[in-house]
Amino acid sequence: MAVPDVLSALDPEQREVAAALSGPVCVIAGAGTGKTRAITHRIAHGVLAGAFDPRRVLAVTFTTRAAGEMRGRLRSLGVEGVQARTFHSAALRQARYFWPQVTGADLPQIAERKLSIVGAAANRCRVGTDRAVLRDLASEIEWAKVSNVRPEQYPLASMNAHREVAGVDAETVARVYAAYEDLKTDRGVIDMEDILLAAVGLLDANPGVAEAVRAQYHHFVVDEYQDVSPLQQRLLDLWLGDRDDICVVGDPAQTIYSFAGARPGYLLDFAQRHPSARTVRLFRDYRSTPQVVNVANAVLRSARRDSKGVVLEAQRPPGPEAVFIEHPDEVAEAEWVAGEIGRLMTAGVPAREIAVLFRVNAQSENYEQALSDAGVAYVVRGAERFFDRAEVRQAAMLLRGAARAGDTGGEAGDAAAATAAVLASVGWSAKPPAGGGAARERWESLAAVIALAEDVVAAKPDAVLADVSAELDARAAAQHVPVADGVTLASLHAAKGLEWDAVFVVGVHEGTLPLNYAETPDQIEEERRLLYVGVTRAREHLSVTWSQARQPGGRGSRKPSRFLDGIRPGGGRTVPSSRPSRAAARKSRSMARCRGCGTALVDAASRKLGRCGECPSAVDVALFERLREWRLERAQEQKVPAYVVFTDATLTVLAETKPTDEAALSAVPGVGQSKLERYGPDVLAMCRAADDDAADTVPEQLDEKVAKK
Repeated sequence: MAVPDVLSALDPEQREVAAALSGPVCVIAGAGTGKTRAITHRIAHGVLAGAFDPRRVLAVTFTTRAAGEMRGRLRSLGVEGVQARTFHSAALRQARYFWPQVTGADLPQIAERKLSIVGAAANRCRVGTDRAVLRDLASEIEWAKVSNVRPEQYPLASMNAHREVAGVDAETVARVYAAYEDLKTDRGVIDMEDILLAAVGLLDANPGVAEAVRAQYHHFVVDEYQDVSPLQQRLLDLWLGDRDDICVVGDPAQTIYSFAGARPGYLLDFAQRHPSARTVRLFRDYRSTPQVVNVANAVLRSARRDSKGVVLEAQRPPGPEAVFIEHPDEVAEAEWVAGEIGRLMTAGVPAREIAVLFRVNAQSENYEQALSDAGVAYVVRGAERFFDRAEVRQAAMLLRGAARAGDTGGEAGDAAAATAAVLASVGWSAKPPAGGGAARERWESLAAVIALAEDVVAAKPDAVLADVSAELDARAAAQHVPVADGVTLASLHAAKGLEWDAVFVVGVHEGTLPLNYAETPDQIEEERRLLYVGVTRAREHLSVTWSQARQPGGRGSRKPSRFLDGIRPGGGRTVPSSRPSRAAARKSRSMARCRGCGTALVDAASRKLGRCGECPSAVDVALFERLREWRLERAQEQKVPAYVVFTDATLTVLAETKPTDEAALSAVPGVGQSKLERYGPDVLAMCRAADDDAADTVPEQLDEKVAKK
């Protein structure tokens, strides 16, 4: 490919990046502005122009996916031989090559089970911890190592950085950290951070190693530079030596990993450290519509300097306005989102192009439930599905055991308090743990279980633990195995680097975004950047939602996030909720009763069937089987799981009630407007035929009775 062809495909700012083939270059690239395009075309232009030897170029990024994408784009531009790697991959390659030459031995093996070593270190220090706290200790050790903080330095460094591990003081963390390092030495293993430390040590202490590496690589490109840690920056400095042939690209507005050691200051202060640097700002947003871009810019309008990137300018045609909507509770919020997703899919938006993004993983449960009830396939990205999480499985087991033991929860209405008492045995407390991390996520999951218990009590004031346990089991059983082609459920952290046609950013209220433990100005700004990342994942459809209360009937005391101040009036429209008021919602739930005996229905499965487990089923078995065969055929035609057409519970209700008109069919749980239009004629025809068959058999049955008499 000719050089002009490479440059002609770029906009003016991207072309400026690609044409800058010497000296330090700093690219401040906003979301959706084509940063990967700019830097890959820069490398290709340099190679094709003869300025770069591809074997002497090292491009580093933070994920294997990003490195693979970079290699693929370079191949499509006709450039082979460039090393595109993650920091860890590049460091490991060098360490494995030079370590034997320097020490006379192979590089130690990388530990397969890091958490077990952290656990052994905690035991050595007589620190009793559960798995969540062990994960937090492991994360804290990682932060210390990438921040060049030794065990004895940790207490002061953690205080200065406002870091906490729930239930463990800083001095104890330092002792566990030291014991962890000793255990690794005893076992002859290293961890992922040691790979970077080994490469830094080899280059720093051995001039011959440094000279060999610098002879190998002359040109450096660093992607996502806002996420560089002090240790990675030290390695980069050693790779460069006294040279300055480096191009860095990043966005300070997308710095969301400071908890893991990322320092946006390296990007922001690049020009100070390299006075001759050329700075280029990419601001043309090719991903999102003007409506989405306006919201993104507004989110950052009140941000501090270190949280701001560029002011984006949308290049796409206009699209629908962003939607800002408040709901009475989290259940209503999730049901509204599921309904909107159904409408988008009916309008032609593929499920894989829709995402629901939240601040903490524990928020996924309501959305898993709502999508499952709506028959929409989904994928949970970057985390376990709610009912697969260890703490939720443990909670279900404990509640089941307590219910079998005869613990009824005391006085009527105490089932929620009894649930909290049972979960207190595994570390639950009314006060959330200090700081974030795995311990906080565990607490959030247990809080969701207790909220479920409060929901059961709201529907059935005399509920006991057995009712709570049954509801938890019913919800877990209703969750279907997700498929690859489904709606994405992900945390805001897990969504970084991805994009979808339609995005729902949910739970955007005070206490969740920002989280209530985000107290310092730096922590608040990082929360703001998380919202910015979520908003900028959307290409065309953007909805931002929040709720006044956790569960139906709860006190609506929540306020929308401070980050939405001044955005809602001009950045979109506020849509009133179609869900009934909290009082009406509670009354409606409490009056759900069995159509056979009138007993209040508490668990989700019974409410969907419209009868309790004690009443006999009136299922027309032949109709049920015909419906199942029909469902299988439709699922195969559409290449979706069978439950996406209708769940077994919905088929059961159809085979019991045999609706013969659209009004009756639409009243069946799991039959929304889109399914009524798509499947209604077939289902009604089968139900009517079943009714006709039943009517035809009545005279014969009467004749048999007369004959017997």
